[in-house]
Amino acid sequence: MNEDKKVAVVFPGQGSQRTGMGKEFYEDIPVCRETYNEASETLGWDVGKMCFGEDERLNLTEYTQPCIVTTEIAMYRGLKERYGFAPQLFGGHSLGEFTALVAAEVLPFGQTLKIVQTRGKLMQEAVPVGVGGMAAVISEGIDVNMMRQMLADLPIDVANINSANQVVISGDAQAMPLAEKRLTEILAQGKPFRFVSLNVSAPFHSRFMKTIEESFYQTLLELGKNLAPQHAPCVTSNFTGRFHTDKINDIINSMVSQLSNTVHWRENMRGLATGNREVFEIGPGRPLREFFKTINVTCQSITGLAAADRIFASAN
Repeated sequence: MNEDKKVAVVFPGQGSQRTGMGKEFYEDIPVCRETYNEASETLGWDVGKMCFGEDERLNLTEYTQPCIVTTEIAMYRGLKERYGFAPQLFGGHSLGEFTALVAAEVLPFGQTLKIVQTRGKLMQEAVPVGVGGMAAVISEGIDVNMMRQMLADLPIDVANINSANQVVISGDAQAMPLAEKRLTEILAQGKPFRFVSLNVSAPFHSRFMKTIEESFYQTLLELGKNLAPQHAPCVTSNFTGRFHTDKINDIINSMVSQLSNTVHWRENMRGLATGNREVFEIGPGRPLREFFKTINVTCQSITGLAAADRIFASAN
């Protein structure tokens, strides 16, 4: 790392999970192993076994979310211990925002695991499987306001503004074909266009998640009692697109609102990359690296120890 540059770290969210994620870190770095053990003790089931083995529950939302957060925090702690990795700014995409809040010492790790397991369970129960759907709309220079106007009379919302060239929509699965038809007519004129259905179990970040907001709010009030708001201004908020404030109510309301509103990741990236900064992505997958390219920012992704050794060894 260039010592003259400030460092930002970002964490991917649900969808980045994979069998075997974090296993190298678990086997090679003691603090990583301790992190998985702490997670297992907190949740009452073997988190490492689920991450490393062939367990189909890894793709069930209520298990996926704590498994991803555990893996990302284990990797982050391992990099801190082995290489002295010390970022000043933190961001995360959707679920990854919870990892960012833990890494920045806003939320305690153990309580966050219980929060995201409850979050995953509530999100899954909000809509019956098969009723909701999500799709990535991929084209050059997408006009999000125009897209919203095209979909205004459909039970579909803009879920993620990931970059200038990718926006994810979310809502009623039966309305997706009509949404695809309309967007194809507008966006596919004279330039590349793709409409990619996503393999998800519920319509995340849409109006269909509003039914669980009150329950999740109560969960945050109950389990977020040791929240340290003074550290939050170094963490980006998906909901506002800006950095969090240092007010507890603002933080909790933003995390609740994130459930049913647009993830403003493009704005988060701009905030994290502004100035003389290096950006690192830590997690089981590397979806965020490509988004940073669209704003001409290099994001170095670390998904395993080999990548970490290559990046940090060359920097020292």
